[in-house]
Amino acid sequence: MEELIARVSTVTSLDPTTARSAVAIVLSFLQEEAPKHDVDAAFADLPGADELAAEVPAAGGTVAGMGIGLMALAGRLTALGLSMSDMQALGREVFAYGREKAGEDKMGALVGAVPGLSDFV
Repeated sequence: MEELIARVSTVTSLDPTTARSAVAIVLSFLQEEAPKHDVDAAFADLPGADELAAEVPAAGGTVAGMGIGLMALAGRLTALGLSMSDMQALGREVFAYGREKAGEDKMGALVGAVPGLSDFV
């Protein structure tokens, strides 16, 4: 995960601590919103993903299929200090890294399982 955090820090100009928190929030979001089997399959190829996601308390209160999960994600990232362009760069980088390590099929399943996510990655 350190490689991913460094990449996110570089493309967003976020300091490494904030980049780490942002990546953790995205990974936690995927655990909350995507089917467990899809998350487990992708995270198996992303060593440290489970541990990093576990650093973030669960958001709860999302409504599947309504996009509220994405709004909660944006709210969490905004509270961390990310701009919309930072969020877009973060999403692109996290999913590019995931495709490199876990493959298109596994990451595509995650993206397809979360309503509205494909618009951002």
